[in-house]
Amino acid sequence: MADLSRIKDLREATGCGISDCNKALTENNGDFEKAVDWLRKKGLSSASKKSNRTTSEGVVAVHVEANQAVILEVNSETDFVARNDKFQNFVTKLLKESISFGNDIDKFKTAKDEEVKNQIGVIGENIQIRRLSNVKVNHGIVVSYIHNLIAPNMGKIAVLVSLETKAEKNKVEELGKQIAMHIAAAKPDALSIDKVDPAKLNRESEILKEQARASGKPENIIDKMIEGRIRKYYEEVVLLEQLFVMDDKIKIKDLLAKFSKENSETTISDFKLFILGEGIDKKENNFAEEVASMVK
Repeated sequence: MADLSRIKDLREATGCGISDCNKALTENNGDFEKAVDWLRKKGLSSASKKSNRTTSEGVVAVHVEANQAVILEVNSETDFVARNDKFQNFVTKLLKESISFGNDIDKFKTAKDEEVKNQIGVIGENIQIRRLSNVKVNHGIVVSYIHNLIAPNMGKIAVLVSLETKAEKNKVEELGKQIAMHIAAAKPDALSIDKVDPAKLNRESEILKEQARASGKPENIIDKMIEGRIRKYYEEVVLLEQLFVMDDKIKIKDLLAKFSKENSETTISDFKLFILGEGIDKKENNFAEEVASMVK
C-alpha cells in the first residue's frame, strides 16, 4: 500500500476513492503528478465520479424582472467554491435563464444538465441545481432580500415577497424589505392560516391533545387549552399572524393594515424563503475509518 499521507493528498486533490488513489500511486512509483494524470486518463477524476459527492454548500440567489422574480438554490461541495467567481458567474447565468421555467425544477435541470456537467469539469467539484421557485404580481412589486450576502443577489438566505398594491413604489419597496427581513429571521411556513399544511396542523393538534390530557383536566377545559395552543402555533408558523420582529407589539397583518390605511390597499400574495442546504444531511468523512475499512 502507498504512503497514507500521499493517498490522502491525492484523494483531496482529485476527489477519487482511496483504493483508486492507492492504485494510482503504486502504478506510478509514488509520483504524485503522474498519479494525478493516471487517474485523469482512466476517467476516474471526472464529473460523473463527482456527481455522488455531497453538495451542502453553494448559494441561494434571486433575480427580479419587472413583475416577476425567481429564487434559486445551486449547491457545491465547499464554501470555497461558492465564493469563486466562476461558480458565481454560472449561478448568475442560471438565474436569468430560469425565470422562464416557472416552478418546473425538473425541466430546468434537464435543460441545463450538460452545462452543469461542463462546470463540474471546470470547477472540479460536484454542482447541483437543487431548488427553483417563481413569484409574480398583477399590480405591485416583488421585493427581494439576501441575508449573509456573498455576491450581488446571492448568499446564504434568500427571500422574495410579492406585494399587490397601487401605492407608491418607493414606499412599497421599504415595506417589502422590512417584511422580507422579518421572513429571514422568523422563518414562517405559510402565508396565512388557510395555507397551513393540514398534515402539519393535524400532527401538532394530536401532540397538544396528548399533552393536555396528561394534565388530567376535564375535556371541556382541554378543548379550550388546545384552542389557545393552536392560536399560539399559528403565531409561530403563519407569516400574517407572526409578531413583527422590528416591533413585537404588532403582527404582520396589522403592519399591512396600517400601511394600507395610510397609502393604498396592500396585500402579500406570496413569499418564498430559501435557506442554503436546508434539509441536506451533511456527510462527515473520516479518513482514518475509511482507510481501515479498505484494509479490512
